[in-house]
Amino acid sequence: MAKLKILEFPDPRLRKKAIPVETVDDDLRALIADMFETMYDAPGIGLAATQVDVHLRLLVTDVSSDKSEPYVLINPEIVEMDGVTVTEEGCLSVPGYYDSVERADHIRVRFLDRDGKETEMEAEGLLAVCIQHEIDHLDGKLFVDYLSEAKRQRVRKKLEKERRHAAASAM
Repeated sequence: MAKLKILEFPDPRLRKKAIPVETVDDDLRALIADMFETMYDAPGIGLAATQVDVHLRLLVTDVSSDKSEPYVLINPEIVEMDGVTVTEEGCLSVPGYYDSVERADHIRVRFLDRDGKETEMEAEGLLAVCIQHEIDHLDGKLFVDYLSEAKRQRVRKKLEKERRHAAASAM
C-alpha cells in the first residue's frame, strides 16, 4: 500500500469529471487499498479517486470513529434522496476550512462493490452526507461551490498564500 498525494483546491484537476470504471480487477483493488490508507492517514472520512488524480468513478468512506465501517463505492449513482440536513463540512482537498452545506439527509445509492457486484444501500446522516460529498468530487464539484463567490475567493486566496509560504520555507 502507498499513501497518495491529495490534490488541493484550486487545482484544475479537481474539476475533471470522472469516467465509469470498466473492470474491477486487482489493480483497482490496489488503488482502493491506497485510497483507504491515504484517507485514514489524512485523517478523513471519505476520499474520491478524483482527489488523488485518478479520474475514475470510485470513492471510499468510513465515518466510524474506529475505522470499522469501510465502504467502497464503484460507479455510484444516487437513485433516491429525501430529507434535508445542514452540516458543517470539510474536505481533504480544501484543508483547514469548514462551512455549512445543505444536503439530503437520506439517500439510496446503487454501485459496484470491491468485487464488482452490483449493490444498493441506504444511508442517512453523516454517511449520506459523505457519499454525496464524494460523488460531487466525481462530478468535478467541490463543497466550496455551495458557498458564496466571496467565501470561495477568500478560501482560494488563503490556501494559495499558505502554499506560497510553505514553498518559501522549504527553500
